Amino acid sequence: MTSTSATAHSEQPEPLWQPDQDRIASAAVTRFQAWAAERHGAPANGGYPALHRWSIDHLDTFWQAVTEWFDVRFTTPYTRVLGDRAMPGAQWFPGATLNYAEHALRAADRRPDAPALLHVDETHEPTPVTWAELRRQVAALAAELRALGVRPGDRVSGYLPNVPQAVTALLATAAVGAVWTSCAPDFGARSVLDRFQQVEPVVLFTVDGYRYGGKEHDRRDTVAELRRELPTLRAVVHIPLLGTPAPDGALEWSALTSGDATPLYEQVPFEHPLWILYSSGTTGLPKAIVQSQGGILLEHFKQLGFHCDLGPDDVFFWYTSTGWMMWNFLVSGLLTGTTVVLYDGSPGHPSTDAQWRVAERTRATLYGTSAAYVMACRKAGVHPARDHDLSRIRCVATTGSPLPPDGFRWLHDEFATAGADLYVASVSGGTDVCSCFAGAVPTLPVHIGELQAPCLGTDLQAWDPHGKPLTCEVGELVVTNPMPSMPIHFWNDPDGSRYHDSYFDTYPGVWRHGDWITLTDHGSVVIHGRSDSTLNRQGVRMGSADIYEAVERLPEIKESLVIGLEEPDGGYWMPLFVHLAEGAVLDDALVDRVKRTIRAELSPRHVPDEIIQVPGVPHTLTGKRIEVPVKRLLQGTPLDKACNPGSIDDVSLLHFYEELARRRAQQRTAD
Repeated sequence: MTSTSATAHSEQPEPLWQPDQDRIASAAVTRFQAWAAERHGAPANGGYPALHRWSIDHLDTFWQAVTEWFDVRFTTPYTRVLGDRAMPGAQWFPGATLNYAEHALRAADRRPDAPALLHVDETHEPTPVTWAELRRQVAALAAELRALGVRPGDRVSGYLPNVPQAVTALLATAAVGAVWTSCAPDFGARSVLDRFQQVEPVVLFTVDGYRYGGKEHDRRDTVAELRRELPTLRAVVHIPLLGTPAPDGALEWSALTSGDATPLYEQVPFEHPLWILYSSGTTGLPKAIVQSQGGILLEHFKQLGFHCDLGPDDVFFWYTSTGWMMWNFLVSGLLTGTTVVLYDGSPGHPSTDAQWRVAERTRATLYGTSAAYVMACRKAGVHPARDHDLSRIRCVATTGSPLPPDGFRWLHDEFATAGADLYVASVSGGTDVCSCFAGAVPTLPVHIGELQAPCLGTDLQAWDPHGKPLTCEVGELVVTNPMPSMPIHFWNDPDGSRYHDSYFDTYPGVWRHGDWITLTDHGSVVIHGRSDSTLNRQGVRMGSADIYEAVERLPEIKESLVIGLEEPDGGYWMPLFVHLAEGAVLDDALVDRVKRTIRAELSPRHVPDEIIQVPGVPHTLTGKRIEVPVKRLLQGTPLDKACNPGSIDDVSLLHFYEELARRRAQQRTAD
């Protein structure tokens, strides 16, 4: 039994937190259930579990109800909700036309002078952009894009940090029916080209540089390289964040956004591409994942309106960059009329509590961050609710990796000590759907180490290798019915084979995501980490997240990486790599403490064969530990074949694992 799935057994555990009756009654999902019971036959009683069951048993009716509840504007009506249901290739709302940007800017009619965006840099001083001003800029830029010859289906790219100009460019692109794609400016030229060259953009929005960690980072040389290597570009737009003049041939941002054009939104088919996101690309070229205007609109209305419970009185802050799907998700906060916070800066500058300071200064009501940041704050002795006025925060949400039980307890206790009733929501989804499979439900209790429930409309199950559903046992995360935001296709995948092989190869017609999960008998979900890097010792599968959670509680361990390696002789080698905190030494006493911790908190089977000190743990550019490429290196795969170096935050760290594999191979030969 693993620590994070300790509650997966039949005794009903005590929740960490429960919503009070006022919170339940006022939640949008409660009001929706009562309304859908009257109009669409949803169950009036039974709360969220009954509503979720109805949403997957009556998929068509549920999604129709979502469009009505959020007043989705179809300029031409749909013939039915779901045409072909097969995955991949489900057809949603055939016949319908609409525009995502039109819905994202609707609040400008009702609240023109309220802030749509709050931009914050490392000074932590919020700068508002009103709804009226955002809509004016989007209309002006969309008109200029049309004048440049940008047409529906053309790709428009951004090499931009998390600033208002990026939101304006995305919405203007959607308004003309073009397809948005972005990378953060901390990506090197090769990483950006691995992504943008696949999709052949006609316009590139760029900055001259960005500020991070108190320093200015000049990106003009990188921008020049992108211009040289992207022959399809018809225009480059210069945003002078560091105050430099536009390079030769580039257009000035201010000139393209100063006009007063009438807002004009291209009405496109429901399945028309909205944006292209990219997989991490650790083992080859990143997959270019295409999602639709209608699919994202509906999925994000559901996710942000019901699960995040956001509305016009809320302020939505999620720490992210434009290279991660959470940025696209954050921008969709505009759909619910919510004020969106764009923080462009280091998560820990000038001190570890930087994100809490931003939440305080912006008066955020929902604050989202990574599980890693929460644990770093805990380790650094940060006291968020004691040292900052966070009285407006209703919910702290985490994603990127499973939030360890200690993270749940620490967040809850820090706020409780300050007299606050904090709701902690751990959520899990994927770039592949730009949404969550499981996570926040404001009307349900929170159990330590668990995600509250599968999301509405998502038939989430845990399956064994034979496709048998499991409860209270670890299985593959599968989704057995289509979701509107599933990719319409991958770019440059004409026969759909790469798309099919990514999700539908294991269980035909069923989405397999590549995570190990447990569905508990009280309806919650435990995430154990990636199934393709799962540890399988003596036939017992375990998630790497369980190991990290136990080991990284020790103050000497800054970060860790565990790999399970099938040996040529049929053996199994499971090393634990540790990056030590400053001043710590990996002596026999620490090795013993690590092993005893794992034995006591997980099981003797989890105890690693070796504990090896490393100079650092490599990550993808979006901050995820790269287990599979390290496993491949240890199996002797050459570095350039084991991973795409451009997708790694510090490639030099991989040389350690390469050298270790070489030494082990020599040892085997000598033996």
